[in-house]
Amino acid sequence: QVQLVESGGGLVQPGGSLRLSCVASGLTFSSYAMSWYRLAPGNERELVASITSTGGTNYADSVKGRFTISRDNAKNTVYLQMNSLKPEDTAVYSCSGRLRWAVYWGQGTQVTVSS
Repeated sequence: QVQLVESGGGLVQPGGSLRLSCVASGLTFSSYAMSWYRLAPGNERELVASITSTGGTNYADSVKGRFTISRDNAKNTVYLQMNSLKPEDTAVYSCSGRLRWAVYWGQGTQVTVSS
């Protein structure tokens, strides 16, 4: 059974930092492209960052220079380091893994940026 479990969300002040983690099980993690999405009330779901099976990365323009996605295949984990956080970063952040036609999602973790 495939499972993706996110953690690391919480309440942080503007300008602060958080590191999200997503631990995968039940799949050959190193073969999957991994992504972080976010969804805020009233907004469309946004692809925040992705990392390929070989380590190539892509970021949404809104987070470039502030967020960093990385993966540790030995730990079956993908990370999202979030720096210089803004109130507009507030959302539920979800982890996704993809291999060809197969797509899996985690349950999401809440990130709230507020003073």
